[in-house]
Amino acid sequence: MIGYVTLGTNDLERAAGFYDELLGLLGAKRFMEEGQFIAWSVKPDQPGIAATKPFDGNAASVGNGTMVAIFAGSPDQVQALHAKALELGGKDEGAPGPRGGGFYAGYFRDLDGNKLNAFCMTGGE
Repeated sequence: MIGYVTLGTNDLERAAGFYDELLGLLGAKRFMEEGQFIAWSVKPDQPGIAATKPFDGNAASVGNGTMVAIFAGSPDQVQALHAKALELGGKDEGAPGPRGGGFYAGYFRDLDGNKLNAFCMTGGE
């Protein structure tokens, strides 16, 4: 089971502002801050997302094929998260909508180019 996902950033303050607002839509708050690392979660014992400057001191870069999926409770929440990400300067990677099998998702990149999606299960086709 995943405890948290860490995304690299070259500007922790900028990333923190992005994730404070974006994940705040889900009720998530910062639950851990250590130097160059900040983590958000709804509750500390639930999965979280963290942003960090790379430990090795090299520049952060995105992983090709890597994506973090953020669980949302409804299509409306998926749409709100996608819209907020774009409002905060993120890039659209696929507008919210049904993807088949009851999977509803919207895709975007954060300010560092990390790919994320917001999704929910609708129970539909």
